Amino acid sequence: MSSDIRKRAAVLGSPIAHSLSPTLHNAAYLTLGIEGKYDAVEVASGQLPNFMNQVRQTEANWIGFSLTMPLKEEVLKVADQIDPLAKQINSANTLIPTIDGWYATSTDVAGFIWALAANEVSDFETIQIIGAGGTARAAAAAIDAPGRKITVISRSSSRESDMRNAVTMSKLEFTDWSSKELSADLVINTTPKNAADKFEGNHGVLFESLYEPWPTKLASKWQGKVIDGLDLLVHQAVDQLHLMTGMVIDRSKMAKILRVAGEAELKDRNFLA
Repeated sequence: MSSDIRKRAAVLGSPIAHSLSPTLHNAAYLTLGIEGKYDAVEVASGQLPNFMNQVRQTEANWIGFSLTMPLKEEVLKVADQIDPLAKQINSANTLIPTIDGWYATSTDVAGFIWALAANEVSDFETIQIIGAGGTARAAAAAIDAPGRKITVISRSSSRESDMRNAVTMSKLEFTDWSSKELSADLVINTTPKNAADKFEGNHGVLFESLYEPWPTKLASKWQGKVIDGLDLLVHQAVDQLHLMTGMVIDRSKMAKILRVAGEAELKDRNFLA
């Protein structure tokens, strides 16, 4: 058996060097008194099966993995079990070991729910979501409710079926990428850096899933309330900490600790004023 008793975890994806997840999780480990380390591991599209085969053959004390682009859909093909929510949105951002193998789930949905609640945003009926990938479907599932209308702005119609599976109660519509005007009560941008620069804001709430550089061009010209992607990262991380460690986490306290750690790291990188 391995003599290393330290717990190990990591975020997987590509590119991965920019990820704040190691900063947040390692700050949590220090606070919780966990002897372990959380790393960032470069795993490109198509490489996850080989990576997980290597993990299964080692005796390292892995307690879980976080998944980011481009692996949130690919992980569903290598997991031994998939929870119903991850199946519904066809996306998972968390992989944890169980006695029955590696279990894929999503804390992105809860991340959106808790971030909106922390910013006291609940009174909205119309929503525009920019993008239709895994993060977009998590956002849609998080705000899905009777009486709401969700409009998805996407470059391609290829993801429409997956989005329809993610939304079960709201009215769902799609519009093409040529649209520039954002006029909903709540706008959620889930696209990569610079992709949403062309859009024009209104007086509603903008939930910008990005956190660096900050502010994004869309956030800087927004006229209403703005929620940044760091809040999403923080709250999904709180749930990941619980899943990976089995510990009961004080969400309010831990979210503040992770937010401070994330902001400090971004300032060190000169991404935050």
